[in-house]
Amino acid sequence: MQRSIATRLLLLCALSVPAYAAEFRSVAELAVLYDAPSLKSIKRFVLGPGYPLEVLVRLDNMTKVRDSGGDIGWVENKTLSETRTVIVNAANAEVRANPAPDAQVVFRADKGLLLEVDETLSNGWVKVRHRDGESGYIRTGAVWGL
Repeated sequence: MQRSIATRLLLLCALSVPAYAAEFRSVAELAVLYDAPSLKSIKRFVLGPGYPLEVLVRLDNMTKVRDSGGDIGWVENKTLSETRTVIVNAANAEVRANPAPDAQVVFRADKGLLLEVDETLSNGWVKVRHRDGESGYIRTGAVWGL
């Protein structure tokens, strides 16, 4: 089967472009979300410590981010941390003792709860830790920030 030059070029481009991997950071201290990359722009709202954000664009002093609700804005770089956190987006997610659907439930996590990420597994689970010290595994589909 003969392919046109355009089809071959499209296939070549598709094979050479890496898949998009989202980059996430968490808020280290209170962070103001601005509507533009300037401290003189409109302040939209304040984000609390630990809140996960998806990094979209990084400039010298400001980073364009998206929050779990899809809102986009800018925060100062100094307010971001390398610590990985996730926010529970399921109504009542179960954190289990092992990364298996039939493992013992360690605790239940309500929607909106922040959890620190200990380890992301390749099988659809992530190891998380509650601020009270309890830890376990939660399905990646039950959280936002990965």
